[in-house]
Amino acid sequence: MSRKSKGLDAERELIHKFWKMGWAAIRCAGSGSIKYPVPDVLAGSSTRQIAIECKTNQATRQYFTKKEIFELKQFSEIFGSESWVAIKFPKKQWFFINPEDLDETENSYVISIEKAQIKGLLFEEMIS
Repeated sequence: MSRKSKGLDAERELIHKFWKMGWAAIRCAGSGSIKYPVPDVLAGSSTRQIAIECKTNQATRQYFTKKEIFELKQFSEIFGSESWVAIKFPKKQWFFINPEDLDETENSYVISIEKAQIKGLLFEEMIS
């Protein structure tokens, strides 16, 4: 399975989880490939809207480009939504991380699985 297919499958998995819990959710076509800042997933309830950059990873650290995080925050500011990154590490549940909790390196942002387990919210916590 290609890396892109794995990413699409992960985004679809999240969308189904949101709908199952009574939230609306869509995958944003073109995220990362058009000139406008577009998140991977938009989800919301009657009281809350979130823009999500999604990643799955087979390693113990997840990296984000500075552009990905900048554009996520930019979109959220314009759209009036919260910014979150959602990460699924091997054999773990989804972790939702506030971009402010990512560690900044010279060229990117990163979070370890250990920090995600401490700082991140699980899906059920995220939607409550």
